[in-house]
Amino acid sequence: MAAKQAIQVGTKTVRPVLSLNHGEAKARVLNLYKAWYRQIPYVVKEFDMPKSEDQCRAKLKELFLNNKHVTDVRVIDMLVIKGQMELKETVNMWKQKGHVMAYFKPTEEPKPKDFLSKFFSSNE
Repeated sequence: MAAKQAIQVGTKTVRPVLSLNHGEAKARVLNLYKAWYRQIPYVVKEFDMPKSEDQCRAKLKELFLNNKHVTDVRVIDMLVIKGQMELKETVNMWKQKGHVMAYFKPTEEPKPKDFLSKFFSSNE
């Protein structure tokens, strides 16, 4: 009985940031993705980027897939809020071309962990 009371005292319910459940958070992520996807032609034109729309869409997909492992609804909501802020800054031209082009840095591959992979990658 005392252990159950200790667990109840130790647990804390947290307030959701925006979404109440995982389905609602997923819908917010998809809406953000669609909003970015629709703005890509305008961003490429306005910032006079040396990238094509297809390259920008591929990078957008890559950036969203980097966070696909996140399962906490509150973390997902915070990422969506940050994404909306980035979109607003980009659309309103509050960013400069260099800020937008920073998304196109080469993607880093994970470092090898076993001996042979480390050896082969050091020779390149």
